[in-house]
Amino acid sequence: MRLFRFLFTVFHFTVVALLAGTALNAYVPPKVFAWMNMLSLAFPFLLIIHTVLCMMWLVLWKKRAFIFLAATLLFYYPAKRWINFTAPAEGEVADFKVLTMNIKGAAYGKETLYSYLKNSNADVILVQEYAKNLKNTDYPNTVQSYSIVGLASKTKVIEHQRIETSSNGESFYADIEIKGRTVRFINMYLNPFAFDKNKVKPSEDYEKNKRKVRYIAGTLIPTFKIHQDEVAAIRKAVLDSPYPVVLAGDFNAVPSSYEYYQLSDVLHDAFLTAGNGLSTSFHDYKFPIRIDYIFSSKDLKPISYWVDRHEKMSDHYPVIATFKFEK
Repeated sequence: MRLFRFLFTVFHFTVVALLAGTALNAYVPPKVFAWMNMLSLAFPFLLIIHTVLCMMWLVLWKKRAFIFLAATLLFYYPAKRWINFTAPAEGEVADFKVLTMNIKGAAYGKETLYSYLKNSNADVILVQEYAKNLKNTDYPNTVQSYSIVGLASKTKVIEHQRIETSSNGESFYADIEIKGRTVRFINMYLNPFAFDKNKVKPSEDYEKNKRKVRYIAGTLIPTFKIHQDEVAAIRKAVLDSPYPVVLAGDFNAVPSSYEYYQLSDVLHDAFLTAGNGLSTSFHDYKFPIRIDYIFSSKDLKPISYWVDRHEKMSDHYPVIATFKFEK
């Protein structure tokens, strides 16, 4: 029994160390050590294991339970990026509503998708992987000059411009007039991973699984390095903006990743202020993850934030937030 407890204690300390290691993504770029960014993908699994082990120590009534429970405080804020509970903003009236969605080229059905977008009542809609047919939303102002990302707005689009990146991702900003003010919306789609599902499904064959692990690492690591350059360009666009900023889109990166830390350093994740429940938006694999976000500058107060999972219109669910201008 002592050996059992000793081994589980060592294992638990290892889990805690790995969880703590995800925070290093705030400082270690993928081009320096990309494997650190891979650790961010394991964060929810590691947190679940940590929670189960804490419960086990409590049941066994071991003092070490309180050490591990105290360590849990280190992961409070990282966990909030995945699951959060906030009180409703009583008496707060939003000035505008934003919807972002990777629509996967309307491959799940155009009629249902565009009817949903049209009836969403969002002031600004940002889409990724679109098929240049935003006119179907009946919004009076659209940006359809780019191959992967597009925008529809109820109000005037003053100007828009591509954010230059040398990758298969694409981003642009659009300055939009809302209630007599100008807000810069950045629609972001970071370079995709483009996994072949058949190559990532676990197998009973050990050698096949080894090849699949090499395939996954060989896909993730180069993409993380591309993301580093893309995020640098987008950070610059945020910092150079003369207007309040809303950044939304498909980051192709989870919370606790280098990409998330870099962007949350200059903008605020609206889910942390106004979100409730799970923030996961991509449900195409067995374990849902969060890769779609809405961030904002301090001039804009998030009033509400939710992921609409009522109907599957893509492999991503729409993410919606409302904002109020800070006086």
